[in-house]
Amino acid sequence: MTQIEVTFLGTTAGIPTKNRNHAAIYIKYRSETEFCYLFDCGEGTQRQIFSAGLNFMRINDIFITHWHADHFAGLFGLMESMNLEGRKKPLRIFGPEADKFVEMFLEMGYSSKGFEIIPVNVNFEGTEEQILLDEIEFCIASIPVKHSIPAVAYAFVEKDRVKIDKGRAKKMGLPEKGPIYKKIKEKGSADFRGNKIMLEDIAIIEKGKRIVYSGDTMPCRNIVRIAEHADLLIHDSTFFMDTLDKSYKHANFDDVLKLAKEAGAKEIILTHISRRYQDFEELKEKIKDEKNVRIAKDFMKIVVS
Repeated sequence: MTQIEVTFLGTTAGIPTKNRNHAAIYIKYRSETEFCYLFDCGEGTQRQIFSAGLNFMRINDIFITHWHADHFAGLFGLMESMNLEGRKKPLRIFGPEADKFVEMFLEMGYSSKGFEIIPVNVNFEGTEEQILLDEIEFCIASIPVKHSIPAVAYAFVEKDRVKIDKGRAKKMGLPEKGPIYKKIKEKGSADFRGNKIMLEDIAIIEKGKRIVYSGDTMPCRNIVRIAEHADLLIHDSTFFMDTLDKSYKHANFDDVLKLAKEAGAKEIILTHISRRYQDFEELKEKIKDEKNVRIAKDFMKIVVS
């Protein structure tokens, strides 16, 4: 059984508060093996990782939505700690214009790293999803969003699982095992003894989970595209209860609710909350009639399985 664990390490916007750290989300994917990814890395992220009982040395790759300091200022300290702990595995840092900004980090101070740091540029223009990482069981994709600087949203997408129903396969005249099954799984169908066997004739397809993280953005069509039927949409709600001047390039509660419904997202988490909102109970009151909406808090953990 697979499990996706999402831990919110920071949920504030701009300036941290006593209860909210800068933006960072740690996603752990567990199946036969374990993969860990960090999405954004605001100031203080490594201390948040320690406090959450997570392991920063297990992070495979880091994905930065955009290069505002509250989303990346924790990178320098995190990379230094990885070096002190003896990391040898290369670290890829994905983001719009990543090569330019990662190079700046590498030039700071006299420290040399015992591991390779690889910037990976992410497309921040257009309307197409970009597959950045393609593993056997899942992939990670991005799409451009609308912010005041180049920015993207990310999706962690579990691939559909195909389970052969042996009873149905037997009725179709197929053997108990053999290369025919691999062919049907890969191509969706195969000819067998004069009959065309379709995948849906002999298999149960378990739909993979989709988790989307918007980073900072005003509402836009690309979020609807990447969040279509998402199991979990984590969205910027900086100006939670305010009527927005759209020049701020952020979103409020009503904006997120509207686009989430359009996308058919099943659950919505509101994050990147401005420090002007200090009363958590007031925020909860605002969403009380929305059963599938929650407000992120630091160290909140969600398991999707």
